Amino acid sequence: MRKFIILFSLFISIQLMSQTTKPETLVVIHTTMGDITAKLYNDTPLHHDNFIKLVNEGWFEDSPFHRVIQNFMIQGGGNKDGRQDPGYTVPAEILPNHFHKKGALSAARMGDQVNPEKASSGSQFYIVQGRLMDDRYLNAVTAQTGHVFTDEQEIAYKTIGGTPHLDGGYTVFGEVLDGFDVIDKIAAVQTGKADVPVVPVTMTIEILE
Repeated sequence: MRKFIILFSLFISIQLMSQTTKPETLVVIHTTMGDITAKLYNDTPLHHDNFIKLVNEGWFEDSPFHRVIQNFMIQGGGNKDGRQDPGYTVPAEILPNHFHKKGALSAARMGDQVNPEKASSGSQFYIVQGRLMDDRYLNAVTAQTGHVFTDEQEIAYKTIGGTPHLDGGYTVFGEVLDGFDVIDKIAAVQTGKADVPVVPVTMTIEILE
């Protein structure tokens, strides 16, 4: 019996280790202005798996960035045929260790008034550009929202920038590894009504094996 318990405990330990050491999925967002390489976090499995499903289904084939705001973010995720989402939402997976630094890959959603559970859109996502922050701004966000930033987060917001006021409100399910210059290029395009690029910027997403 004791041998069985030891073997069972070892099996559980191996399973847990395999989950924590599982490589994070890499994706390349091919845009008409260059490529953006990102990783999907393992600890937001609902968003991770949904994103991969949509890529495999071709949902993002020639999908447009339909909302672009410089020093804030670039947003896309609608189907090229005009559908904004696949007709479902994804439960929130808002974790304190994932935050809105520059390059954060996050899920868009409806506002709190109609979506108090902060469920994410089935396909809409945004990539943070943001801007550099200082102590005064971070302290103001904390005073307004009650969110306290870690040392790591403060350093990131002061050195690479981001959108700290979104922390705790939206699911961050990945981050950009390469292509920050492409984020800046897209964020700088001329936009018209409702922040839609005057010249369309589209994407196709590839999963790296």
